[in-house]
Amino acid sequence: MIDLNHLEKYTENNRIEAKKALGGLPHSIWETYSAFANTLGGIILLGVEEYKDKTLHTIDLPEPESLIKEFWDAINNPKKASVNLLTGKHVRIEEINGDHIIVIEVPRAQRYYKPVYVDGNPVSGTYRRNGEGDYHCTEEEMRAMYRDASIKTQDMTVLENMDSSVFCAESIRNYRQRMKLSRPNHVWETLDDDEFLMKLGATGIGEDGKVHPTAAGLLMFGYEYEILREYPNYFLDYREEFDDVHRWTDRFISSSGDWSGNVFDFYFHVYNKLQLGLKVPFEMQGGFRVDDTPVHKAIREALANCLVNADYYGRRGLVIVRKRHKITMSNPGDFRVELAEARSGGMSDPRNGIMMKMFNLIDIGERAGSGIPSILYVWKQQGWAAPTVKQSFEPNRIKLTLPLSDGTDEDKVTINADAHSGSDDKMTINRDEHGESDDKVTISLDTHDENDDNSDDNGKEVTITSETQKAMIIDYLTDRAEGTVAELSELLGVKSSRVKKLIYELIADNIVVAKGANRNRTYKLKA
Repeated sequence: MIDLNHLEKYTENNRIEAKKALGGLPHSIWETYSAFANTLGGIILLGVEEYKDKTLHTIDLPEPESLIKEFWDAINNPKKASVNLLTGKHVRIEEINGDHIIVIEVPRAQRYYKPVYVDGNPVSGTYRRNGEGDYHCTEEEMRAMYRDASIKTQDMTVLENMDSSVFCAESIRNYRQRMKLSRPNHVWETLDDDEFLMKLGATGIGEDGKVHPTAAGLLMFGYEYEILREYPNYFLDYREEFDDVHRWTDRFISSSGDWSGNVFDFYFHVYNKLQLGLKVPFEMQGGFRVDDTPVHKAIREALANCLVNADYYGRRGLVIVRKRHKITMSNPGDFRVELAEARSGGMSDPRNGIMMKMFNLIDIGERAGSGIPSILYVWKQQGWAAPTVKQSFEPNRIKLTLPLSDGTDEDKVTINADAHSGSDDKMTINRDEHGESDDKVTISLDTHDENDDNSDDNGKEVTITSETQKAMIIDYLTDRAEGTVAELSELLGVKSSRVKKLIYELIADNIVVAKGANRNRTYKLKA
């Protein structure tokens, strides 16, 4: 994950924690253990000090073996740690420039082990990690971890306080019609609606022996006002943002009151919007023009994945944004599998398994865990900038960005202020035309805030130096196994040629190594 011979190049971040440990095993190590396990994993360095300039430097530990024995004794005690995720390969002594330090690699915990807590108390002993260090998990975060730890997926729950009146009959009728087209003469085709919904998993038998909606049925076919009774934070939002003057040029939300507001109807309305404007090459099959392309299929896959993997109890709702050159899909919840596994494919662990089955029956989505890899493949074939997947916490969110170009036609990117802030502020990032002649990128911030004593009509300028950009790249590659030029270009807001220059300098400094060739090339920190 990091090059121990160049510790001075790193700072403490989301996945690196340094502790001097000269006075013995620090108590705060357990907070960090819990935090790393419940977030993305990370490395704890004992015998390493962070200087005032934030750089890391080694300190020779006098008796590292005794510290390791003390650590193993504690972590195997259930009164100290709820679960031991480590094996012998995760803890080792390293000698750096004559100094002996201890390296503890903490993996990300599988969902069924979460929350990982310390000192025998999940309420006071559960932590997570952000850029500023370890923090106590909120009650909301703990509830989300316990929900995901269950063997059953969230949408299997039978809602005994509801009956079939929560369903929108038109949504069910439209679903059955689509299933009839996708799977003609299916054995469920002749069933009445009550029997069909039971077979589909939209209803179930409660402990009272009566039929009630399941969470999957409510989300897929319920009315929005009924869904809110179970999911108070439920909100579906589609926006089109095609200019810099208006916050959106078109918007479609679940709470408008003029449609059902459920997931099924949202999917088809939004997909019809997203596929408008996608190029369709002229192709004939069997005497008919083919209007469906791999890009169309990939967008359907991405949209379905966004909907079935959302934690509908989570905050901020599900947001789809269509811009001229990209589509972003953001949903509450974090990954139930490692992000690297999601990228490579082959593993499927949907948060809402019944909903995924419902989409599969109308030929939408895949269950084999091939969603992200197939999207990456299609984008590569198009020659577009690579899609990016980001996971954030507090609150938990997943964001997929799908560029619709190779990125070279965008010389300026405008970033609008938070839509909920009530502000019209925006940042315009001007990129160097050739990308290689400048060592810095200037970001002009137009504030127009009459209450800000530091603002003026000419705005403000913040300069990001090449060293800062390199630090951002190192931080990004510390959080992820590897990265592409396209991903780093989006991170820094600069052209790919600029990123390549920074990467070559990091390679020359023996910090970063390249993997693969040409279009398949990725970069990672030197082990």
